[in-house]
Amino acid sequence: MGPLSGKCALITGSVRGLGLAAAHRFASAGCNVILSGFDAALDVEALRHEIETRYEVRTIYSGADLRVPEEIEAMVSAGREVFGAIDILINNAVVRHTAPVEAFGTTEWDEGIAVNVSAAFHAIRLTVPGMKQRGWGRIINVSSIYGLRGAVNRVNYVTSKTALIGLTRAVALETVASGITCNAVCPGTTETPVHEAAVLASMAADAIPRADAERRVLSGKQPTGRFVSADAVAALMVFLCGPDSADVTGAVLPVDGGWASS
Repeated sequence: MGPLSGKCALITGSVRGLGLAAAHRFASAGCNVILSGFDAALDVEALRHEIETRYEVRTIYSGADLRVPEEIEAMVSAGREVFGAIDILINNAVVRHTAPVEAFGTTEWDEGIAVNVSAAFHAIRLTVPGMKQRGWGRIINVSSIYGLRGAVNRVNYVTSKTALIGLTRAVALETVASGITCNAVCPGTTETPVHEAAVLASMAADAIPRADAERRVLSGKQPTGRFVSADAVAALMVFLCGPDSADVTGAVLPVDGGWASS
């Protein structure tokens, strides 16, 4: 029996990377899990079977397009139908585009805002009423170091991740008397498929060892000089949903190896 046994966690963007690490961590804490996301190579049933078998919980998968509010509504409704309630919401899904501001495409801008910010808003507005009714709920918005600092050629990502922090603070205050907490985590450069691809590309392009490629990818970033562990970020999320964090709400928590302080 884990500390969150019997709860249900909806984790967007949870079929790989940080979201998948969170799915494993919440399942290990006893949560049933609603998985969501896209991956062309993903065997959804194999992933569900692995999580259910390892942790003795239940899962469902949603392929909802988070750019479309009606599909988010369908995802939330499906979760309620299967599990009765959604107790924990982790807004983790993200898209990334890079370009100078004057060259940034309007389609890419709209997609980034839709997935990175609006989807979180819609998921919150749809799950908060049930949380209020039950007098308990946990919301975690996955922002980024780039919600705390600027960066070149990432205007959409910086804007959307900063907006998530504002959303977190507003929702925390609105729900403070309802048994609900809302917090944001701000990871630095994390062990994810995106960053693994960057390391491999650097190794291939210049025929350099992995250690050199990692230093190149991490140059100017977290002072620790190493990637942030996705599992460690996920562990913090579980803590924020546990019994010892009831007074933590509206918090913005860097997990960045000291980057925000440098």
